[in-house]
Amino acid sequence: MDDAETADCVIVGGGPAGLTAAIYLARFRRRVVLVDSGESRAALIPESHNYPGFAGIAGPALLARLRDQAGRYGAELRGGRVETLVRTDGLFRAEIAEGRAVVARAALIATGIVDESPELPALRTLVAAARVRYCPICDAFEAMDRHIGVVGPLRRAAAKARFLRTWTRLVTVLPLDAGPLPDEEARALAEAGVAVLRGPLADLRPEGEGIVATAADGAPLVVDVLYPAMGAEVRSGFALALGAEAAGDGCLTVDHRQRTAVPMLYAAGDVTTDLHQISVATGHGAVAATAIHNALPPNFR
Repeated sequence: MDDAETADCVIVGGGPAGLTAAIYLARFRRRVVLVDSGESRAALIPESHNYPGFAGIAGPALLARLRDQAGRYGAELRGGRVETLVRTDGLFRAEIAEGRAVVARAALIATGIVDESPELPALRTLVAAARVRYCPICDAFEAMDRHIGVVGPLRRAAAKARFLRTWTRLVTVLPLDAGPLPDEEARALAEAGVAVLRGPLADLRPEGEGIVATAADGAPLVVDVLYPAMGAEVRSGFALALGAEAAGDGCLTVDHRQRTAVPMLYAAGDVTTDLHQISVATGHGAVAATAIHNALPPNFR
């Protein structure tokens, strides 16, 4: 006998987008089940200073507040990993690892992205010590006038380094490859006053308050803050398997109501945009939840 839970909407992903949608749907008096594998990118934020209303809040603390608020209004929050998501006869079925399946008339994909990281031994230590940052829009203001190192393939790192010049004159590209840059890009980098480490980066290590970057020829350079420029993997697999479409950057294609090309399948947050901001994700969640509520049969009481 099938013991699957039934819901108006199943949400895959418990980051700011998914949790905001769960709050809205619960307040619309919809039965919503959110499944979260505990891998939200927001959980890696030591402290965000550009989320409206907070002078500073850690990612885990913000997620905890959102979970508490969603639960307060009756959203069902399930820990676990969705293994499959299929659509049959107009219903979505999410199979959860070591848990019951959820069957719903609507589904929201809020699975986000996973940042790619260079294979360097000390990187995990630096991430744990909050010395590695991923989003200049989020936190480069806090690195004002410090020496920033940008690590990644030369062209990608050079573009991010130029963007970071808004906040400091001390920016150095730490390339993982030997280059060279195309003439126009090299010119733009030089005009911005961005330095480039000689030769490919060989290693990184923490030293005191700084980070020592070592080139292949052994030459060391000390920077204060490190930004990877490696790109990210968009977690769009469930939606694509159902027939949703994606843009050239891998982000899911949605309309102004966060609808994919698949009926009653919605997507929100980083999985749909390259502007990876908490405020954008929460906005998407609100728009998607309202659209889902209006697309479902009325739930008059």
